Amino acid sequence: MGLPFHQHLFPPVKKIVGEYDMIREGDKIAVGVSGGKDSLATLYTLAHLRYIIPVRYSLHAIAVDMGWPHTDWSRVEEYCQSLAVPFTVVPSQLAEILFDIRKETNPCSLCSKLRHGILNSSAKEAGCNVVALGHTSNDAIETVFLNMFYAGRIACFKPVSILDRSNLRLIRPMLYVSENTTRRVAEKLQLPLIANPCPANGSSKRQAIKEMLERHTQGDKLAHNRLLAAVKGLWKSQSHQLL
Repeated sequence: MGLPFHQHLFPPVKKIVGEYDMIREGDKIAVGVSGGKDSLATLYTLAHLRYIIPVRYSLHAIAVDMGWPHTDWSRVEEYCQSLAVPFTVVPSQLAEILFDIRKETNPCSLCSKLRHGILNSSAKEAGCNVVALGHTSNDAIETVFLNMFYAGRIACFKPVSILDRSNLRLIRPMLYVSENTTRRVAEKLQLPLIANPCPANGSSKRQAIKEMLERHTQGDKLAHNRLLAAVKGLWKSQSHQLL
């Protein structure tokens, strides 16, 4: 618990969990695990938060396998075992549907909706009442700009949402944590990351927004905090839908 990044990890997560009543007594939380640094850092954080906050809850890690050849989840499974967290891999044919059948040139939004649909259904089947996603503060800021540029509206996903169809509570406990922190967590803990083989990785609209923000905030150490403050104001003033 004494590693340097913890001061940038556990306090902000405890803060947002408390502010938005994210985790409640007896919750069974499905943690969406993609194999990336953000989702695995979320799993690590929620696993350790069980011993930090005075709320009893359980976890179940769920990975939606896209169907890419040779994807190996064995190291992630071993890591989940080390955290005493059950792990389920849900097979799918999303890669084939998106790229071979539909031949999507801009697949990210549809892919996200389909993956989340499978994750939510799997969470219900596992007896979970909450789904946790690993979106960071960077994701929230980028989503505001994505909506402005490509949807013509000022909106962002919320820290807590109720999914009407499944009656699941969707939480994003890492929204006060930066992507830089999750990267440091992944490096220091040597989390079992899985490389993303998606052809759209690195060339999406979100990546373009990320690079634009990096250019315009370079050298300004307070820019990220100001942008996050604006997003927090948005959460308080409006009701939003996920892009």
